[in-house]
Amino acid sequence: MKLKQLEGLLGGLQQFPQPKVELEQYPTGPHIASRMLFTAENSFEDVSDKVVADFGCGCALIRHVLGIDIDPESLEIASNNAEELEVDIDFIQSNVMDLGWRGRIVDTVIMNPPFGTRKKGADLDFLSVALKVASQAVYSLHKTSTRDHVKRTALRDFNASSAEVICELRYDVPKMYKFHKKKEVDIAVDLWRFVPAASHQSRNT
Repeated sequence: MKLKQLEGLLGGLQQFPQPKVELEQYPTGPHIASRMLFTAENSFEDVSDKVVADFGCGCALIRHVLGIDIDPESLEIASNNAEELEVDIDFIQSNVMDLGWRGRIVDTVIMNPPFGTRKKGADLDFLSVALKVASQAVYSLHKTSTRDHVKRTALRDFNASSAEVICELRYDVPKMYKFHKKKEVDIAVDLWRFVPAASHQSRNT
């Protein structure tokens, strides 16, 4: 599927009707979601024939096998979106930190974690779990302003074998909450590809 086709397909899906600020719920627009998926598949072959998990799946703008989110209303919308796309997705209502998974459960994790605006370090909490359960790769969005910190933490503290910024994107945040002063804000975000240490070792043995 071509990139524009994928973006158009994702653009027709439901979003949050009443986003929850405490969960930092912001919609992943089709422009960004399509590029995450397209890059993961066409540049690295990390999607087709793989077990893929979407952490904090929200309304499921990413096609995957496992969708995990703490919010039941988001999962209901995600289920509707899955039916619309005619794809089979298993949804799990859970805090990512409470999954209790042991070992490399999935091949690839694709996620747009909370940026840590409401709870400092929330994005890195997600990344820590993702690197423990993915055998092949983790794709994640983080603010460009945190680039050095994200790379240092992934390599030093989370034992990633590599941490690479694939591209820089513009995340358009509309006025969604009462504390938002502007009609919309453009945030620079990095699309990262992290490789878990075990995956790196297995390719070199």
